[in-house]
Amino acid sequence: MLSEPAHHTSQTSAALQYQYDLVCIGFGPASLAIAIALHDREIKARVLYIERQRTFVWHAGMLLPNARMQISFLKDLATLRNPRSKFTFVNYLKSKNRLVAFTNLSTFLPLREEYNDYMSWCASHFEQDVQYGHETICVSPAENRMGPIQAWRVLSKNVETNETNTVTARSVVIAIGGKPRIPPALSTGGLDCRIIHSSLYSKAAPSILTDASKAHNVAVIGGGQSAAEIFNDLQSRYPNSYITLYTGASALKPSDDSPFVNEIFDPERVDMFYDLPTESRLKTIWSDKATNYGVVRPELLDRMYENMYHQRLHEPDQSKWQYKIVAWREVVGFETCSDRRIRLKLKNTSKGEITMSDSSFDLAVLGTGYERNGHETLLEPARHLFRESRYAVERNYKVKFRKDAVASDCGIWLQGCCEDSHGLSDTLLSILAVRGGEMVDAIFPMQSPGPGKSGCAKL
Repeated sequence: MLSEPAHHTSQTSAALQYQYDLVCIGFGPASLAIAIALHDREIKARVLYIERQRTFVWHAGMLLPNARMQISFLKDLATLRNPRSKFTFVNYLKSKNRLVAFTNLSTFLPLREEYNDYMSWCASHFEQDVQYGHETICVSPAENRMGPIQAWRVLSKNVETNETNTVTARSVVIAIGGKPRIPPALSTGGLDCRIIHSSLYSKAAPSILTDASKAHNVAVIGGGQSAAEIFNDLQSRYPNSYITLYTGASALKPSDDSPFVNEIFDPERVDMFYDLPTESRLKTIWSDKATNYGVVRPELLDRMYENMYHQRLHEPDQSKWQYKIVAWREVVGFETCSDRRIRLKLKNTSKGEITMSDSSFDLAVLGTGYERNGHETLLEPARHLFRESRYAVERNYKVKFRKDAVASDCGIWLQGCCEDSHGLSDTLLSILAVRGGEMVDAIFPMQSPGPGKSGCAKL
């Protein structure tokens, strides 16, 4: 059942009242999975979702033509928890009259733009509970002189008017996703920015390279999936341009999505990982990085290599190629030329030498990934309540507070920033359906299904 907005309540001597049972900061896939789990289990709660973007959109800058998902559609926002939910990808297809046509594709991997449409369709069912266009500034404890903390104050601002707003909640989920990782030496700022992060690519690139027929010179920096997709997309978007991809590794490497390896993303693996000693967790993450970090889907690598071979077939002189992949090169700085183009400072990762790029570029796109530490800034006003100096969480993602500092039915939960404690799947889509149900169980234990009950939605 969808929640209804709550009205202000007054403070009593028994406890500090709050407007909402739950406030979710960020309304991306993680919070959306929670909203769906609440709906499926018919939990009546006062819930508010605060989202900085003006509408629901998932990785808008990377919704490239023909880019496919990297996980099965069965790992949607509901199926693995409740196959009978109205919010399964299959039911979405049925509602859009595309179910039969999709089956004819004989694939488990939908287009990324279709999956974004699926999640947008899910999000549309909860619009009355979402405060779009608001950026959360901080979460602070609502101090209670009678005893432990009973509620939290969530301060946000309207991104257009800068008007601030404060709400109170018994529980808070922080699911703000990652922020672009931009090496300090490549951070330009300013209005005429010729260096952009991959998260802005599909919108920012056309505004900088306005003439699609012109022979632009573009650099792509990185060796992972995003960098490879952008390198490939630029070739069709700007067919007369010269594109160079720089990677600090010895070569572009394939992601490992073989069946046994893929089991590390199974929901039950989270328990196993969480119970490991800290040193074993670090070793496990390092050994499994080839599944997700700095790697490219094999089919895309094959396509890229075929394109490179086609160049070799028609032009033996590599210096004249339109598309180049340069290994062993880390971009460590840049210089702005008189024509406002940029030259890149390159470090040879095998020898340590630093040189400048031979040519200047109209644009450089950073496929340098994301940082997931935004929760630290949001929670600074509550830091004195933490049990440990770091942001440690329980198995159910609840932040660990000092004993008796916070009431047992009041808490803060983290989503998408617990990779070190919950494993590589923490930042991915694979476990969202099951994790959404776990979050509901943790936050609303008295209303969650008991033993022998499935919690499936009534359709």
